[in-house]
Amino acid sequence: MRLARVIGTVVATQKAPGLEGVKLLILQPLDRRRRPSGRPVVAADAVAMAGPGETVYFVASREAALACPEPFVPVDHAVVGIVDAVEELGEADR
Repeated sequence: MRLARVIGTVVATQKAPGLEGVKLLILQPLDRRRRPSGRPVVAADAVAMAGPGETVYFVASREAALACPEPFVPVDHAVVGIVDAVEELGEADR
């Protein structure tokens, strides 16, 4: 799982079977310090509650296809949770 910030949404007039009603979001992956890391990705919103500006965690590959309401849909990334808070660990805890 990786952290990301939702930076937008995707509107699709046609979707693959099994993705009807699933929101598509644009995510900016984040590093350990919650700074942008890499290029944005499109992800299916498997929790059906994420929105622009929120910090979420997402999965990729097979896990993404299994996270959606209809399993094995053709997605590369899926949002599986919304982050309420992030707590930094001290050096002794790492």
